[in-house]
Amino acid sequence: MGLQGRIDTAISTAIQGAQGIAPTTPSKLARALDYAVTPGGARIRPTILMSVASACGDDRPQISNAAASALELIHCASLVHDDLPCFDDAEMRRGKPSVHRAFSQPLAVLTGDSLIILAFETLARNCIAEPTRMAELISILARRSGMPDGICAGQGWESETDVDLASYHRSKTGALFIAATQMGAVAAGQDAEPWEELGARIGEAFQVADDLRDAFYSEEQLGKPVGQDDLHGRPNAVSQLGARGAMARLKDILAGAISSIPSCPGEAQLAEMVRMYAEKVTPSVPAKYAADFQA
Repeated sequence: MGLQGRIDTAISTAIQGAQGIAPTTPSKLARALDYAVTPGGARIRPTILMSVASACGDDRPQISNAAASALELIHCASLVHDDLPCFDDAEMRRGKPSVHRAFSQPLAVLTGDSLIILAFETLARNCIAEPTRMAELISILARRSGMPDGICAGQGWESETDVDLASYHRSKTGALFIAATQMGAVAAGQDAEPWEELGARIGEAFQVADDLRDAFYSEEQLGKPVGQDDLHGRPNAVSQLGARGAMARLKDILAGAISSIPSCPGEAQLAEMVRMYAEKVTPSVPAKYAADFQA
């Protein structure tokens, strides 16, 4: 089974376990859990995690599977909460109505909460044979989900008057990419610390690319609302650096990501994965922005 199959199977197994057996569980919330994670989009974060684990030997596939599943569950929970009226008030996500539009606001809050709890339960249940790895995986995921370094901190920056763009991006987007690289290494029995820079660089690249796509593309192309940063007065790379400057920044970040890969048995294959990711994440420039890229 390939990495994508392993990821999808692990997530599906976790969701099925959380849904319980009708009629002893609330059916609407049970359906909302599956709705929030399906379809899964690109599954970029768990794919990076699994790629790092593979590069480091992947000696405990069950642990890698659980780590990838837990990370994606946290990411999906964050999307459910981000879309709520109190934050982005987004009507669409991944080309379909957001959870609060499809199921109601109360059920969306409960869905996000349930996915967060399920993520940590998944690690606890599947990593018991390696308690040291389990403890470190839980610690990394908690740190990169909460305060002061996680996605909750990133959301919190949006309520501040003065926002440092680098800190905002590192928390809101970079945190789960750092979790991806570090958890992949830990799942395979390696130290987490050397893998932080790679995750941070990939995360920053993803955010800058997302800012560029938000400026370049339509809602139909992205499958979600555009212009949310301008609407809510949030900082973004395009508004601060311009389209040309943001694209140059993206290329610099991605070049540095490849050079930051720690030494490991699968270093060459991992570098190729990062190169492929760089090509995929870099948005094309629409004709109306061509003038911004003239020498």
